[in-house]
Amino acid sequence: MAQFTNQAQLSYNNAVINSNIVTGEILEVLSVTKTAVLDDYSRNDDVTFVISIVNSGNTPFTGITLTDDLGGYEFDDMTLYPLTYVAGSARYYINGVLQTTGQDITAGPPLVFANLTIPANSNLIIIYEADINQFAPLGPNDTITNSITLSGGNITTPIEAEETISTEDEPDLTITKSISPTPVTENGTITYTFMIQNSGNTAADAGDNVSVRDIFDPILSNISVTFNGMTWTEGVNYTYDETTGTFVTIPGQITVPAATYTQDTTTGRWIITPGVSTLVVTGTI
Repeated sequence: MAQFTNQAQLSYNNAVINSNIVTGEILEVLSVTKTAVLDDYSRNDDVTFVISIVNSGNTPFTGITLTDDLGGYEFDDMTLYPLTYVAGSARYYINGVLQTTGQDITAGPPLVFANLTIPANSNLIIIYEADINQFAPLGPNDTITNSITLSGGNITTPIEAEETISTEDEPDLTITKSISPTPVTENGTITYTFMIQNSGNTAADAGDNVSVRDIFDPILSNISVTFNGMTWTEGVNYTYDETTGTFVTIPGQITVPAATYTQDTTTGRWIITPGVSTLVVTGTI
């Protein structure tokens, strides 16, 4: 609720007399909130935001501008924006009814929704998506605070709201497999190398029950297995069926360290160095 003051002056015969000061209040009938459908994020994620604008007054608001800072933050002498608006994703609803016109959007950054109309005693909802980009911090407990400002038209004082989302602190694993040598001679020895990478900010530990399963074709015999250079034992760390070629690591035996993140001092982009673990299986064809 905004307050205002006012004072009058009376002048006569080169004299000036001030009146008393009166104080009034402007009852704000427009409110805005912003929420994320999910309040966490990870690299290459897509976040859905919901903006709700309520006009509880008897007069419509027209020519309104909604500015979204896309999580902008200062870095050296630059402003970095960790969110990128997904083109064409915005949807407008007035009192729950999808609107097909009146969408005037500048992707930015910042993201701007212009020429909005909020009818009397109505609710305007804007739903849109934003991608997590290379400027988003990804370390444990990192956050993005996304602020919006409602202004213009017949709004007396700009109205602000914000939403904060946090990193999804968990492993993010990928696996690649290579073979050596190639080609291999009949009855020769072959080595399969499995590289497991973790791009997440949290290590994959025994509690994550990571397991690798492979069916070797052709079937290998007399296999030996190492994990990060340490020799593994069948029945303790893995199982292998020489009749089917099925190889399975026992859940929880594979662990992978967390990734590390560094921010480029020139561009502000976050560089991910994945944590790596290596599983090697050698056998005879």
